[in-house]
Amino acid sequence: MKLQKATKFALFAVLELARDTSRQLSATDIADLYGISTHHLAKVLRDLGRAGLVDSVRGVGGGYRFSANARRTTLMDVICVFEDISSDQRQDGDVGEKTDIGHALQMVLGEIDGIAKATLSAITIDTLLKTMRWHQDQ
Repeated sequence: MKLQKATKFALFAVLELARDTSRQLSATDIADLYGISTHHLAKVLRDLGRAGLVDSVRGVGGGYRFSANARRTTLMDVICVFEDISSDQRQDGDVGEKTDIGHALQMVLGEIDGIAKATLSAITIDTLLKTMRWHQDQ
């Protein structure tokens, strides 16, 4: 499964903000940490705010804070703000699609996508952060 840039930026931002829910970070702070465009990240953060995943505070000392429930919010919840992963990615008329091998490959690829979606739907923000901390301690 290939994610769009905006989706990756959203995952970086949500995980960074959820790491410490008491702190506030600006779009520039987060962009600098991950080497990404501040302008693009600001648009992503706006969409995350509309989705209820982050709160923004305007003005001097303003920034963003994670506002969702990290124990209930999954990676898929974040991804779905930016991508329609429910639709079939195949294009009508793909080369070889109507052959028996083409059909068999599409079945396998569809199954892999289903497994990826199920995995992303099962991993919460909290679980991923705990896993990161555990690996850092090892």
